Amino acid sequence: MADNGDHQGGDAPTEHLNIKVTDNNNEVFFKIKRSTKLEKLMTAFCERQGKSITSVRFLFDGTRVQPTDTPDTLDMADGDSLEVHQEQVGGAF
Repeated sequence: MADNGDHQGGDAPTEHLNIKVTDNNNEVFFKIKRSTKLEKLMTAFCERQGKSITSVRFLFDGTRVQPTDTPDTLDMADGDSLEVHQEQVGGAF
């Protein structure tokens, strides 16, 4: 019998994740590999929304996401979401 490489066991993690990115106005869904740097997702979201990547920050479970993070390093699961917030500068009176 030929081995077609399709080994999806009971609880083995899938290779791709569906990640929702939301800024409270827009929701964009991305399908990415567990090993893909989130920088690609962050850049694509900003380009679609016409935002500068330096003017927003991405949060996962309340923790800031770095461009070098991957879904694996953040322990993300299929269907998880990233929040996008406008970067605030200043605030002193």
